[in-house]
Amino acid sequence: MNYADTCYRLSDGLFDITSGVLREAWDFKSGHVPPPERIERLLPRIGWDKVTFTTGHISFSTPGMQLDFGGIGKEYAVDRAATLCQQAGLKHGLINLGGDIRIIGPHADGRPWSVGVRHPRKAGQLLASIDVYQGGVATSGDYERRIILNGKRYSHILNPRTGWPVAGFASVTVIAEQCVVAGSAATITMLNEEQGAAWLQALGLAHLWMNQHQRIGGTLRQRSLPGG
Repeated sequence: MNYADTCYRLSDGLFDITSGVLREAWDFKSGHVPPPERIERLLPRIGWDKVTFTTGHISFSTPGMQLDFGGIGKEYAVDRAATLCQQAGLKHGLINLGGDIRIIGPHADGRPWSVGVRHPRKAGQLLASIDVYQGGVATSGDYERRIILNGKRYSHILNPRTGWPVAGFASVTVIAEQCVVAGSAATITMLNEEQGAAWLQALGLAHLWMNQHQRIGGTLRQRSLPGG
């Protein structure tokens, strides 16, 4: 909860764990885009500023609000698993929960782990293969859960202010000391749309992105792309 609050503030309100209520309108398995009026009805139930929480207590100022820890929940679980492994004495290993990765240390012989980043537009191909010795790796993109209708792509990453999918990036991969930091940074970059690249660059974390025009950028680009 405290980290969710930090993400809300760092993203100027774009990373908002109360926006999960939008799932009542958006079903990305249906292939249908919801009517605007249905989305509009949900917006008053969104807003982290409407939540009050202390240790052991949480309250909402508006009825019908929900919390959704997508973007940090699974990443936090990866980090906790890594901590437990380290406490048990493990020094080498990789933990992968659905693409959210935490590397405890390199292979026993010192070699890094090679982490493949899926190409968001070419099935079965990699956008990059990144050598990682330790830390967290997470990717956010518009290609797993999405709706394509009349040639337009609707991502599952939703702007909490409008209720509509963000546009701009096809894929954002971030490396950080912790997976929860990498995952939230990747998601906030997606939410920032055209300002996302500058925001992520200023954050100072190693990253790689592809926008919806298939332009590639980021600090990992030169050494991680095949043939680069």
